[in-house]
Amino acid sequence: MHMLTGKTTNKNHKIVFIMTKKILLTASVLIFVITANATAQSAYLVAYVNTIELINAFPEKNRATEKLTTLSNNYKEELQLMQNEYNKKYSDFITYQNSLAENIKLRRMQELNDLENKINEFMKLAQKDIEEQEKILLEPIKERIKEAVRIVGIEQNFTVIYDLADPAIIFITPNAIDANPFVKAKLGIK
Repeated sequence: MHMLTGKTTNKNHKIVFIMTKKILLTASVLIFVITANATAQSAYLVAYVNTIELINAFPEKNRATEKLTTLSNNYKEELQLMQNEYNKKYSDFITYQNSLAENIKLRRMQELNDLENKINEFMKLAQKDIEEQEKILLEPIKERIKEAVRIVGIEQNFTVIYDLADPAIIFITPNAIDANPFVKAKLGIK
């Protein structure tokens, strides 16, 4: 009888050992899955900024806007002078066209055509100059923002930072982090 209980005890030990092994293996797998899940969640931090909001927060933006407004107004004034000259010549031409010799009529029509071309060229030149000046005035601000976003991304360990000013972005996860406050702090703006 003693032998019989020895086999049973040995068999029970094996069953307990196998059960303990299964429990430890299950617990290990569970800990691994939980750790991997937590690591995966923290490994991909998504943030966003709004560069338009950041640019508008710069005091330099207001000065740039004032300069561009002044430049635009100067071009508008010059354009108005050119249009006034054109309108006067056109009005004179219409008034006196029946009494003008054919050569004079053709010369005045050519003058009107030349003035139209000058006005069109002037408008193109003005638009191009305003765009170039805007780029010159805002590029340093944009570069500072770009560098601040890069530094914040590294410091905050973000995987990616999206720009809401980019129309290609149509969805932001509710878990995304607004990085604008970090970038504003880095830039020293409010």
